Amino acid sequence: MHCVTFDLLGQHRHGSAFHQYLCVRKRFFVDVLGWDIPHNDEVEMDQYDNPCARYALVLRDDTVIGGARVMPTTSVWGAHSYMLRDALRGDFAIPPSVVAEEIASESVWECTRLVISDEVATQAERSYCLSLILAGAISLVRDNGGDELISLSPLPMARALRQLGFPARRVGVPYCETDGRSYAMLRMPALVPGGYAIAAE
Repeated sequence: MHCVTFDLLGQHRHGSAFHQYLCVRKRFFVDVLGWDIPHNDEVEMDQYDNPCARYALVLRDDTVIGGARVMPTTSVWGAHSYMLRDALRGDFAIPPSVVAEEIASESVWECTRLVISDEVATQAERSYCLSLILAGAISLVRDNGGDELISLSPLPMARALRQLGFPARRVGVPYCETDGRSYAMLRMPALVPGGYAIAAE
């Protein structure tokens, strides 16, 4: 496994990786979880896939098996900011109590659409893939002057990250999504624990 990082306008440097990532997102968030989000028969892509976004994707050989999207909390693209801030303003069916505070800081970045393919079968492989995704995302954040990540994540994610050495903590009030899973806002310093140093391309 290896990680590649890029922005939306630089996706062409990595062949079909971005398209593959959108396909993995569609299979998980739409086909498995049943989320009502923009998609077609092949890919899922929303309003936050814009030039403010950066991507950290993990590939096995030439196949994307996981990835995440990050963007600064100062992002503005048309009528949109970033997902948690737009949720706080009532753009989504996410309770405002989930968002602990409105953040707009160049040092804080949001991580969204974190996904690992169901083709990653073993727990050890999934843990390593998750670590590479986070290490790539953190490298993007730090290279652009940030020092913290926030996300809306399933409740078990905070524990999973801490077990891998990433010091995530839950803030705000959890809520239950239509997929039956409970979610909460997480905050985490943009630090890569020892053992997960990567050369993102």
